[in-house]
Amino acid sequence: MPSPPLAGGTAGPDALRPLLAVVLDALHEGAVARGGPFPVGGPDAVAARVREAAEPVLPDTGTGAEDALRTLVRTLAHGAADPANPLCAAHLHTSPLALAVAADLAASALNPSMDSWDQAPAASELEAMVSRTLAAEVYPERDEPDALVTTGGTESNQLGLLLARERHGAVQVVCAAGAHHSVHRAAWLLDLPEPVTVPTSSGVLDLAALDTALRDLPGPLLVVATAGTTDTGRIDPLPEIADLCRRHGAELHIDASYGGPLLFSAEHRGKLAGLERAQSVALDLHKLGWQPIAAGLLAVPDRAHLSPLRFTADYLNAEDDTKAGLPDLLGRSLRTTRRPDIVKIAVTLRALGRTGLGELVDHTCAAAQQLADLVDEHPRLELYERPTLATVLFRPAGATDEQTADIRRTLLADGRAVLGRARGGGRLWLKATLLNPHATPGDLAALIQEVLIELVEGGTPR
Repeated sequence: MPSPPLAGGTAGPDALRPLLAVVLDALHEGAVARGGPFPVGGPDAVAARVREAAEPVLPDTGTGAEDALRTLVRTLAHGAADPANPLCAAHLHTSPLALAVAADLAASALNPSMDSWDQAPAASELEAMVSRTLAAEVYPERDEPDALVTTGGTESNQLGLLLARERHGAVQVVCAAGAHHSVHRAAWLLDLPEPVTVPTSSGVLDLAALDTALRDLPGPLLVVATAGTTDTGRIDPLPEIADLCRRHGAELHIDASYGGPLLFSAEHRGKLAGLERAQSVALDLHKLGWQPIAAGLLAVPDRAHLSPLRFTADYLNAEDDTKAGLPDLLGRSLRTTRRPDIVKIAVTLRALGRTGLGELVDHTCAAAQQLADLVDEHPRLELYERPTLATVLFRPAGATDEQTADIRRTLLADGRAVLGRARGGGRLWLKATLLNPHATPGDLAALIQEVLIELVEGGTPR
């Protein structure tokens, strides 16, 4: 058997072209077979279809490239949650832009490894340029802002806490009850004290309670604020929190993994006032940036803040190579081998510009307001609150938490709609996260209709 072709070099595109046609056909066939936003039948049915297609996983004799691609890609698409369908609206999980996926293909084919310059000459320079540009969006008044590329908000939050620890020692983290769970996990991983949780009675970090905590706790202190909570999309009062941090000598990290891309929107950018006062900011463009996973960043106001990450491994960044002018990439991440995720981001920024990205953000935020209107106007539904970003919480009026959870699971099992769940005010709510920039008012009405149908068929109180 001849050796399978490689993706790189001058012959790589010709080897890829027929295989891509197989993949694209299989994606289409799988989506048609699925027929909706989610596969029908629940975990057992999905698992059975995957086992039928994928076994034996390691045959003695391979089936060949086209058969393997067609069979497994079709099965994967058939069994996928499809965020391109407006009725798939559970999580901060987007359908990526086609141009970003195409760029990611190029990155995969070239396969630069971002841990040394001699593996990624052009990609490393592109990463430096784009990282600095995005950091300047967060810190427009600073001379040398910078950003690291991460796998998402979890890694960015971990790095934010790590850098604070390296500056000040075992910092005491103070965060709101609605902070992302990764903040607590990062404190555990870094052997920091258990974070002090401040109440969020109004849905955001309570300023009076924060003031008391910062006054009473021994330092050093790191406050973690959130610009876009996972459950509701609420944004903590960032300027007031920054004022309290300054008054009490605390540092500030802001988790803007969800809300950060409001920076691209002229209409909504003001909601992030105070972001530039943080010592570090987590961003995540595979949410409101429509990138293939992963596309996170950690921005800092001065590149010198990243110096604790510097490390020397002679085979990657020997000191004499660095002195000779070869860029040192090892201090750009805690990971060694890592993908050039910046490529798809760079292509998207250049293709759409600030205005194009801002229009996508504006559309999703407007869709959330439209869905909230539909809920608010319907006598059989109850709205939790007006949305801040693109998240809407609602529930059947008069339903118990158990009935609300049953509606969600039934819609999943039937493959009709994908809604998330969140707790607020001591009750369980259905969560719609509207990150599809192509969603229409008719799509929003259809999402509501699926819930209303289940109200009747499921016997939930009217």
